[in-house]
Amino acid sequence: MIYNGIYHLFYQWSTSGAVWGDIVWAHATSTDLVNWNHHKIAMVPSEPFDIEGVWSGSATFIQGKPIIQYTGIIKSNQWNYQVQDMAVPKDLSDPYLVEWNKPVEYNPVIKPTDGINASAFRDPTTGWQGPDGIWRVTIGSKVGNNGVSFLFRSDDFIHWTKAEQPLHWAKDTGMWECPDFFPVAVDGKEGLDTSVLGPSVKHVFKVSLDDTKHDYYTIGTYNPETDKYTPDEGSIDNDSGLRFDYGKFYASKTFFDHEKKRRVLWGWANESSSVADDVKKGWAGVQAVPRTVWLADNGKQLKQWPVKEIEQLHAKRVSLQSQVLKGGSVLEVPGLTASQADVDVKFKLPKMKDAEIMDPSWVNPQLLCSSKPASVQGKSGPFGLLALASKNFEEQTAIFFRVFNRQNKYVVLMCSDQSRSSLEKSNDKTTYGAFIDVDPHHDHTLSLRSLIDHSVVESYGVDGKAVILARVYPTLATDNEARLYVFNNGTENVKMSSLKAWSMKKAEIKYLKDLKHSDS
Repeated sequence: MIYNGIYHLFYQWSTSGAVWGDIVWAHATSTDLVNWNHHKIAMVPSEPFDIEGVWSGSATFIQGKPIIQYTGIIKSNQWNYQVQDMAVPKDLSDPYLVEWNKPVEYNPVIKPTDGINASAFRDPTTGWQGPDGIWRVTIGSKVGNNGVSFLFRSDDFIHWTKAEQPLHWAKDTGMWECPDFFPVAVDGKEGLDTSVLGPSVKHVFKVSLDDTKHDYYTIGTYNPETDKYTPDEGSIDNDSGLRFDYGKFYASKTFFDHEKKRRVLWGWANESSSVADDVKKGWAGVQAVPRTVWLADNGKQLKQWPVKEIEQLHAKRVSLQSQVLKGGSVLEVPGLTASQADVDVKFKLPKMKDAEIMDPSWVNPQLLCSSKPASVQGKSGPFGLLALASKNFEEQTAIFFRVFNRQNKYVVLMCSDQSRSSLEKSNDKTTYGAFIDVDPHHDHTLSLRSLIDHSVVESYGVDGKAVILARVYPTLATDNEARLYVFNNGTENVKMSSLKAWSMKKAEIKYLKDLKHSDS
């Protein structure tokens, strides 16, 4: 959230070390979403209504004042008994909102009544206000194996009543964690406050599927009179649907930045290293670079892009001129700190006659990327980047496109191939992929932007139509030994229209002991 010009990030932190457990709410603030100050812990299990755990939640502004709703775990004969609690700032004049109170006279504000499974009832969303002035929140759950998002209403954000019908549900999707529900403008990139309604607005409903550990979303319509969300026709409402990210990205959450009129997406990039390695290095999990999200021109999906502020970390710039990459070519990008870089490369969309005919059975992009890694030659592709590559290519993380012809229509496959990312055998080296819709009348180029930060390779395909975040731990291609290449392993030539890259400075992260003001 943003309050009085300061961004606040609350995140789940384990006090036991680099393993899940003993979760508290940690707290950091920033004025630019890039450089951060960590404060003392915002919330810990301390009251009967959360003594067994303070889990995920959201912030809502009521008359300009932030209120946090979160899931508390209480002692009960039933395992993981979940309720919803609220917390408010102790001192609104404190610009950092360091102290938070949990009003014992109100908590818990929502209990799992009316047959709700108390062990599957968590992660309240940011609230929105209907035309009737009533507040709504929705909370993730499941009924049997059907994912469901229960709806609750309140006129004071304290006393809540469960709606007769859920906001939304879907068959055989398992537990819905960390739901998110927000409006997007039909035209333009400007973000909207969560309560905005109207004919020029669509709604996004996103869930984190506990069964797959991926985030999925649909585009649809919200009826404020019936409090029902309906996905648009063709919007797939299961684990074959659209994702915010096709790689390591989970438990995401958006907020409306009212000062810059944008909707910003946060997401957790979980690990590819083993638990033993996590414990050894002393940490596990990072936040992805915050992204701006908006509705694509076709109205069928979202587009994403790193927040503009990340560019303040740009240092030395390197560029390559437009040129044709012949089949089998590998071209190094020189003069770059390749372990920490921002790379933006554009390729001319190949001609349809040069595209490989697509087999009708190729319907799963991740499996297709796995069966056709960067080392497997095609026609138009694979072409793209080799990031975090070692001198002799023993290690490399390949991000690339393949272009197919399916009944005289373009199908673009974007892959993030981690199969050779590290010589460390215990790492998860899953290869990820996504199909990208391309309109040859508008998409004359295939753009690929990759943010590289040591163990993170975060890649945006075709102006943010698809994003894939990889977690990699090379053993050779580290720090100054890392290299970056642009390549074409197809039989057909590919024109690289442009390549711009920047070495990146380190963000400034201050911890409690470094801060000049006291949080104690």
